[in-house]
Amino acid sequence: MSRGRFVAAINCMDGRTQLPVNEWLRRTFRADFVDTITEPGPVRILAQQDDPVAVEAIRRRLGISVMRHGSMHVAIVAHHDCAGNPLDKETQLGQLVKAGATVGTWGLDVSVELLWVGEDWQVQRVG
Repeated sequence: MSRGRFVAAINCMDGRTQLPVNEWLRRTFRADFVDTITEPGPVRILAQQDDPVAVEAIRRRLGISVMRHGSMHVAIVAHHDCAGNPLDKETQLGQLVKAGATVGTWGLDVSVELLWVGEDWQVQRVG
């Protein structure tokens, strides 16, 4: 187990989302560090589950964060203007809920936060 309090984020690789999400997580959960698991359009990957290699890679990396760093919270992030998942907000929010359900089946003892990063790059909790 590492020193310091960790949380995890399953976030888009889009660099515009990294700082606001990490700051929100650190502030909300009083975390010292954020383990960031990135993919282009991760909510699509987790919602559709049509790329088992990508899903397993995300699951494995989240497992490391939980088991080795002691993360107790994980955020799954969708965002405005996503190049990896260029769909409207409503569709992405539906995928976000499905992505949360997918992570919930992995048997990890974590709370799952669903986050939307809007066109103003502000983080909003969904649900």
